[in-house]
Amino acid sequence: MRHRIAVVGSGPAGLTFARVLHRHGYPVAVLERDPSPDARPPGGTLDLHEGLGQLALDKAGLLAEFQALSRPEGQAMRILDTDGTVLRDWQPRPEDRANPEIDRGQLRDLLLGPLDVQWGRSVTHVVPGTRDGVLVHFADGRQETFDLIVGADGAWSRIRPAISSATPHYTGVTRVETSLDDIDTRHPDLARLIGDGSVAVYGVNRALVAQRSSGGHVKVGAQFRAPLDWHTDLDLDDVEAVRSSLLALFDGWADPVLGLLRHGTAFVHRPLYVLPVSHTWAHVPGVTLLGDAAHLMPPLGAGANLAMLEGAELAESIAAAPGPGDLDEAVRAFEEQMWARAGRWAKITTAGLERLVSPDPTQALAVFDEVQPS
Repeated sequence: MRHRIAVVGSGPAGLTFARVLHRHGYPVAVLERDPSPDARPPGGTLDLHEGLGQLALDKAGLLAEFQALSRPEGQAMRILDTDGTVLRDWQPRPEDRANPEIDRGQLRDLLLGPLDVQWGRSVTHVVPGTRDGVLVHFADGRQETFDLIVGADGAWSRIRPAISSATPHYTGVTRVETSLDDIDTRHPDLARLIGDGSVAVYGVNRALVAQRSSGGHVKVGAQFRAPLDWHTDLDLDDVEAVRSSLLALFDGWADPVLGLLRHGTAFVHRPLYVLPVSHTWAHVPGVTLLGDAAHLMPPLGAGANLAMLEGAELAESIAAAPGPGDLDEAVRAFEEQMWARAGRWAKITTAGLERLVSPDPTQALAVFDEVQPS
């Protein structure tokens, strides 16, 4: 008999898990609270690393399709001083495919493929250990049981409380995002400033980062250290009020850099939360976690990559389990492997955030000097 398996969440982790299981001939229910794949904007762009996200896509049989969609030129990275001086300008070599970019929407559609996602299925909580397996409660009052529930439902996971009491905590760094469309036509000066990939500017306890997606779309992030309630006297729905507040926060920076904020169309408030660096849990039969649900860390390029590889590895472990009684042991072994690797990356990204948004902007430059080719 095949196991009854469900994954909660249709992000990179959940879809990679389902797609690799599908490749091995195993059915899996993908439960997603959004009513459709286009219910909300898919987000910006992701750089998929050779040994992480790209390896996961290879396990799913999708590496060639990814390579056709990805943008190797998006690996370009430029760092400016607050006065606009170019401090670093890294350009990828034509053959360099270590970390090519792909739009999140393109990646989602690539992974969706033949999968049958159950849209509009909002899970409220799960109860492991029932006679028939793990009992899943849905927001519409329905219930369903599975042999294995995989929580790939992000930072505020509804599955995590079934196996862990950990909750995300605020890092002290807030990110406010905006975007620019059709930048090459509408804002050619900013297009040249950003280049083919990303531009970053680091000051005292704050930073501005702009990154290209395809089709002339650019995502801009203003990051700064502040109390969680920094916006008490600010209406976050008032675009012009938020813009004025940010321009005041970055007052004195070069005018071309501030253009990234002046021309933003809307602003989204995203305080950065993380889980404890070495987040583990006592194994609970029938329930496990992937990605941000398991190890939420600062968004410095590792999270989605780890999540995808974990999804692929868990799927392969389940497919390789020789008998019905081996499912739990396969999940247990996977968790041990995931904890060790995620713990290492959580330490790296936590230390990275401390240096990237710090009182000493030279620390940010040093971070990139350590990871970029000379």
